[in-house]
Amino acid sequence: MTTSPYSDLVSGAIRKARWRLLPMLIVMYIMSILDRVNVGFAKNALQIDTGISNSAFALGAGIFFVSYAIFEVPSNVILSRVGPRIWLCRIMVTWGLVASAMMFATSEISFYVLRFLLGIAEAGFYPGVLLTLTYWFPAKVRAQANGILLFGFAGALVIGGPVSGALLDMHGIGGLKGWEWMFLIEGAMAVVVGIVAFFVIVDRPHAAPWLTRPQQDALQAVLDQEAAEKSVDSPQTVMQTLRNPKVMFFAVNFFIVQIAAYGLIFYLPSQVAQILGQKIGLMVGFVTSIPWVLALFVVYFVTRWSDRHHEWRRITVATLYTIFGVCVCLSAHGSPIFAIAVLSIGASTYLSGTPIFYAFLSERLSGLGIATGIALVNSIGNLGGFVAPSLRTYVEQHHGGSAAGLYTLGSAALLAALMLACMPKGWRKVAAAPVRAAARPDAALKTMAPRRT
Repeated sequence: MTTSPYSDLVSGAIRKARWRLLPMLIVMYIMSILDRVNVGFAKNALQIDTGISNSAFALGAGIFFVSYAIFEVPSNVILSRVGPRIWLCRIMVTWGLVASAMMFATSEISFYVLRFLLGIAEAGFYPGVLLTLTYWFPAKVRAQANGILLFGFAGALVIGGPVSGALLDMHGIGGLKGWEWMFLIEGAMAVVVGIVAFFVIVDRPHAAPWLTRPQQDALQAVLDQEAAEKSVDSPQTVMQTLRNPKVMFFAVNFFIVQIAAYGLIFYLPSQVAQILGQKIGLMVGFVTSIPWVLALFVVYFVTRWSDRHHEWRRITVATLYTIFGVCVCLSAHGSPIFAIAVLSIGASTYLSGTPIFYAFLSERLSGLGIATGIALVNSIGNLGGFVAPSLRTYVEQHHGGSAAGLYTLGSAALLAALMLACMPKGWRKVAAAPVRAAARPDAALKTMAPRRT
C-alpha cells in the first residue's frame, strides 16, 4: 500500500471529491457516449428503412466531429469563465434534445443536418469535464481521476450494446421503428441527467459545502501552486496555445489514434454481427459489450500504476497504443473467440492510454492555456472520428475488404505510438509542481491571500 504524497487535509478533500463529483460526471459521460455511438447500432435498420447508402452513412457518422471540432475551443473557454456547473449541464440538455430528434433522420440530408447539429450541441463536453478535473485533482492523482471518468466510456459501451439492442427490438410498438425508439429514449435520458447534474456539480473547492474550510484551503493551495509553477513554460492565452508546437504535437498524435479508435467503435456492432452471423440485436449487443467489460478493470489498475510512475507516461501510452494497433490488425483473422479476445485487449489498452495521455498533456499547461489546450487537442483529435468511417469504407471497397480496413486502423494506432516514443527530448519534462506542492502544502497555504467571506 502506497503512502499518499499529500497532507491529510488534501487527501481527505480528494477522497470526498471522488465520491461527490466523479459518479455524476461518469453518468453524464455515459449518456454522451450512448448518444454519440448509438448510430452504429442503428446502422443496418436505419439504412434499410431510409435507403441511406454506406458512403452516405459514413459521411453522416463522421460529420458530427466536424461541428464538434469547430466549437470545441470556444466552448471550453466559456466553461473556464462561467464554471462547469452551468456549462456542462447546458451542453447535456441541448445535446439530449438533438439526440432525440435523430428519430426524424429519414433521408441523407436530414441525417447529415442532425448529426452536424449534434456535434454543435455536444461540443466541449469531454474537454470540459477534463478541465473540471484539473480544478479538483492535483497532477499526482489526475490520471486516476481521468481513468475513473473513462469508466463512463467503457460503461456506456458495456450497457449501450444491450440497451440499444433491446430498444431496436421494440420495432413496431406505438407505430415507431426500433431505431426511432432508440434515439428518442436515449436522448431523453440525457436531458434528465443534465437537469439532475445542475444540483450536483460544484465549480471549485471553495464552493463545495461538503468540504471543511481547512480542506478547501489546503486543496486549493496545492492546485494553485501547481498552476503557478507550470505557468513558466505554459502558453497563457488562446492564441499562444493555438500556436504552441507541443500542443499541436499532442493534437496530431491524438487525431491519428482516434482514426483507429472510432474506426473500430463505429463498426464494432457490425463486425461482431458478421463474426457471429447474426443481425444486430440484443445478442450482438451483449457480445459487443465484452471488450468494454474487460476495459473497466484494466483502466483502473493501469492508471493507478501510471500515477505512481508518472515520469514514464510517454512510454506507457506508446506501449498501450502499440498493443491496441496490433490487436486491431489481429482481429481480422482467426476464430470468433480469438477475434473477440484480441478486440477486448485492444479496447482495454486504448482506454487505458487515453486518461494517461491527457494527464501527460495537462502537466504541461496551466491557466487559460490548459482550457484551450485540452479543447484543441480533443477537437483536432476527434476529427479522426470524421476521417475514420469514410477511410475504412474506402479501403474496404477498393483494397481488399474488411481485413484491409482493420489493417489501416491498426497502422494508425502504431503510427501514434511511434510518435510518442520518439517525442523530442525537450518536451518530455514533467512539471515539478506535483512533488513540491505535495511536500509543502502548509507552506503553500501561507502564500495565499486571505479569502473574503
